[in-house]
Amino acid sequence: MKVFISADIEGTAGITNWDEAKKGNPDYAEFREYMTDELVAACEGAKAAGATEVVVKDAHSTARNLILSRLPDYVRIVRGWSGHPDMMMFGIDDSFAAALYTGYHNKAGTDTNPLAHTLTGTVSRLLINGEVASEYTLNALCAARYRVPSVFLSGDAGMCAEAKVLVPAIGTVATSEGFGPATSSMTPGAAVKAIRNGVEAALSRDLSVCLPPLADSFELVVEYTTPIEAYRASWYPGVEHVAARTLRFKATDFFDIQRAVRFIV
Repeated sequence: MKVFISADIEGTAGITNWDEAKKGNPDYAEFREYMTDELVAACEGAKAAGATEVVVKDAHSTARNLILSRLPDYVRIVRGWSGHPDMMMFGIDDSFAAALYTGYHNKAGTDTNPLAHTLTGTVSRLLINGEVASEYTLNALCAARYRVPSVFLSGDAGMCAEAKVLVPAIGTVATSEGFGPATSSMTPGAAVKAIRNGVEAALSRDLSVCLPPLADSFELVVEYTTPIEAYRASWYPGVEHVAARTLRFKATDFFDIQRAVRFIV
């Protein structure tokens, strides 16, 4: 059984401020450790459930965050950004049995995580077929293109709840809850235990129930924070500039949606 894990940091237990998520800031070193610990716990849970190979995508910011010396020897790590439209899921293919997500955060405009955003600070809202999407939405549908089910997610409570809207059977661990600029969180040690056990349980069942359906066609709408960003991105082929801050793009293949996101967001 091959398992793919996409690891982010803004849904890590305890994280509350951007200083803790940005490389170069004094607080970052501590939360880089927590991100790594949660990822390792997910790997250990996968191994306990029978995984023979685990591929990890470091999916936060520089994509060079995880402390590699702490990763188990059965893990293969994908670092940096290739430019491929799979982005946070780069390295996945149809040979994987399941996709997992650690350290995930809710989408831009939500109040369940002080660090909530969608891909970049230029996006106010990103919608797919009329529904406001998170990074998880994009990534779970990316996995579904390869017929890989999304079976587990850890992150803020709001993100966990929204993950279940797309994939009702997904296993989750809510590491924290946001209150304006504050959080109420599990301790890092408690999060590690919950993630390890949650991943093992999530992989020890019928995984097919966690495969979200793909629509026959897709409409991507991106609302930017400024009209300047919308204008710059409006030159992508097939994009409609429908309002000062809003672009629309339609496709029948979700990969075309991913490719548009890659270049206009």
